[in-house]
Amino acid sequence: MRDMIKMVVVITLLSTLSGGLLAYLQEALGPQIEQQKLVFVKGPVLEALFEGAENKPVDSRFKLTVDGEETSFFVGVYDGQPSVVAFEAYGSGFGGNIGVMVAVDTTKDEIYGIGVTTHSETPGLGSRAKTDPAFAAGFRHLSVLESHKVKPDGGGVDALSGATVTSRGVVAAVNKADEIYKAHKDEIVQQAKALAL
Repeated sequence: MRDMIKMVVVITLLSTLSGGLLAYLQEALGPQIEQQKLVFVKGPVLEALFEGAENKPVDSRFKLTVDGEETSFFVGVYDGQPSVVAFEAYGSGFGGNIGVMVAVDTTKDEIYGIGVTTHSETPGLGSRAKTDPAFAAGFRHLSVLESHKVKPDGGGVDALSGATVTSRGVVAAVNKADEIYKAHKDEIVQQAKALAL
């Protein structure tokens, strides 16, 4: 009986120490992990979305609390104005969540461009949502004030051939971004202008 109690105490201590160490490492390395995601996951998409910007949007960013979570917004300056803001939203695809960076032209309330940041879709089919420029171009100039659907569902967005579920996931992410933009537009525009000063 005594050995059993010793074992329980030792396991409890080891579990507590391990949990504490993991929590400490998460806290200590959190900013570095976020920076690595920014550079290697979101960075390439942001560079493509903000091609021709007068600033470096990866460095021109602010955060807002959206649905209880902190969300990063990246600002692109064109013709001296902070007119394009990009942020990430998620939709459910065939293999799980699809992260989509949606850039919005705040002067026209329309989509400036989109880019898939993360996904677990089938290689060669759903994965084309990230690599097919024609698919992403189908979202350009769509109003952020309206909801969107793929053509098989009666909408105007061309779905990827053989990857309708993935296409729906991307559209869902764009619609989520539209909702975020509509709910926080004034604050987004104000923060973008303040950042550009």
